[in-house]
Amino acid sequence: MSSPTQITVTPVSGSRQLSLFIKLPRLLYDGLPSYVPPLDMEQRDIFSPTHAPFFEHGFACYFLAWRNGKPIGRISAQIDALALKQPGPRTGFFGALDTLEPECVAPLLEAATQWLKLRKVERIRGPWTLNSNGESGIMVEGQDEPPMIGIPWHPKTLGPAVEAAGFKRAVDLLSYRMETSPSAERANQIPANIRQRLGAITMRGLRKDKVNEDAEILREIYNDAWSDTWGNIPLTQDEVKSLLKALKPILRPEQYVLAEVAGEPAAIALVIPNMFDISGDLGGAPSPLGWLKLASRVVSHDFRSARVVLLGVRKKYLGTALRAMLPALIIDELMKRGHVLPYRSIELGWVLETHEGLRKLIERISPTPYKRHRMYEKLLTE
Repeated sequence: MSSPTQITVTPVSGSRQLSLFIKLPRLLYDGLPSYVPPLDMEQRDIFSPTHAPFFEHGFACYFLAWRNGKPIGRISAQIDALALKQPGPRTGFFGALDTLEPECVAPLLEAATQWLKLRKVERIRGPWTLNSNGESGIMVEGQDEPPMIGIPWHPKTLGPAVEAAGFKRAVDLLSYRMETSPSAERANQIPANIRQRLGAITMRGLRKDKVNEDAEILREIYNDAWSDTWGNIPLTQDEVKSLLKALKPILRPEQYVLAEVAGEPAAIALVIPNMFDISGDLGGAPSPLGWLKLASRVVSHDFRSARVVLLGVRKKYLGTALRAMLPALIIDELMKRGHVLPYRSIELGWVLETHEGLRKLIERISPTPYKRHRMYEKLLTE
């Protein structure tokens, strides 16, 4: 006979449970002073096997935790074929871990672990939703800060509960807030005529008549820049096309920054507006009037903040002066475009704590990270 307080974990079955899985965080965290729910529609595009490009090279199982017939937590377990091609232990992932009850974390992680072990996974890492190109980490600092698109929010009890369940801290991901102000521009001041002295560096934005071509340039530079970086999974063509398609209603040419050296693409950044600026007061499932308000705000581009989601410099410039200067020039360009775009702040996020060069550059402008997300891992062969 089961205890009335017993927690049970079951795989998600059917469209109704998938819908519950998708909206569960806003049901659990509703009313917490710092939590702002994302749109259910956006989350559905992330998790739906028929919509998310992840499922072209990966597969997943979703789990719900229950007590007395009430859902109290969720988790995903997933395997990415691209990760299995990388050297080292066969690595699978967990993600979408959400609960307010610390005692729920261990059974959720156990369900994900057992699912992965049955598929001969030797190491589990996470949380990723659904791989390193999606939402990453458990928020361990910054719960009281304003929400940002693509950045998960978690209660402060979640990280310690993951460690108590036997998972070890792997690495921290840091987020910095850069104000688009004259003082920030002065802090990032770069030598005059540096572009010409380093090799005729030019900057341009997105070509709306050649979006697919520019998307491929972005993918190639990003994958080259971050290959061999901890946990990185290369972006596929479909993932980049899907990203730009989703951003099409709010994408402006100035949000795409391409640095070219002597006409050759060398460094890239993509900035996306913070959807929470225009949807945060509408809830995860807006009313018909709410959707009309949202559409009006999208058309007027009524955003106050944005986030750099992709940033990279080609590896060929390693060990050169260009490698050190191109990120600074990209940031300088972002600040200049801040005079055209309405953003008062831009988040530079998910910087690996071990990436000291990039951190030093950013910390000249924003000395202290304002959010911290933690990645965990566990060997399953011990």
